[in-house]
Amino acid sequence: MSKITGLICGHRVENIEDPLMQKIRYLDKLIDELARGKAMEKILRA
Repeated sequence: MSKITGLICGHRVENIEDPLMQKIRYLDKLIDELARGKAMEKILRA
C-alpha cells in the first residue's frame, strides 16, 4: 500500500495487521514527519 515505514507509538507501521489501525498509524507518521519539516515527497518516497 504505502512506502511509509518506521515506528509510531512503539509499533512498526508496516507490521500492523488491522487495516484501519494501519491507516491511522500511517496518518500519525505522516503528520509527525511533516511537523519535523520533512518534504512530502521524502516521506512518501515518491
